Amino acid sequence: MDNPRAKIKHIVFDLGGVLFDWNPRYLFSKMFSDQREMEYFLTQVCSQDWNEKQDAGRPFAEGVLELKSKYPQFSEYIEAYDKRWNEMLRGPILETVEVLQKLSEQKSENGLRLFALSNWSAEKFVHVRENYDLIKIFEGIILSGEIGLIKPEPAIYQHLLERFKVESKECIFIDDNLANIEAARKLGFLGHHFKGALELKAELERHGLLLD
Repeated sequence: MDNPRAKIKHIVFDLGGVLFDWNPRYLFSKMFSDQREMEYFLTQVCSQDWNEKQDAGRPFAEGVLELKSKYPQFSEYIEAYDKRWNEMLRGPILETVEVLQKLSEQKSENGLRLFALSNWSAEKFVHVRENYDLIKIFEGIILSGEIGLIKPEPAIYQHLLERFKVESKECIFIDDNLANIEAARKLGFLGHHFKGALELKAELERHGLLLD
């Protein structure tokens, strides 16, 4: 059997849900007294589909204006999704950051390159760049909001391959969204569906990508 480590030269991390703990409920649990109303708001008003349009490059101001015209009764909360966005980001997931830092420390020994591929609004990622030095570990970051492409569209993975001049068969991609993993696998990536740092560490060690 082929040794997977012989093929893998690059590790590609998702950011939200893997390295950063982001959840709109961190903000809106402070604003809504009725949890059912909060869940309605987050599933039917400021929904995942709506938020993904900002991740794909739409300005927040445009998205907020659109929703306020449809749901004027939620205007305060819709505006908060933009103006108080930083309160949705609890910070780094320390256990995963430890894995990333260990990989970085071993780069010269194992020859791996580290990249990030994330669905994230370019506007909101400014806060991350200004406050979290850990992202400097990555040789390069592909951000959906900066290039107008979004996972699981095949084009965003292809963009990463072309920009960094790497082959998919040489990459392991780590993401907490299974649909994103499946899309990457179809293009030849080795995929790891992230569920926690311990499982990730074991997976990397199994492939010889994380040294003791």
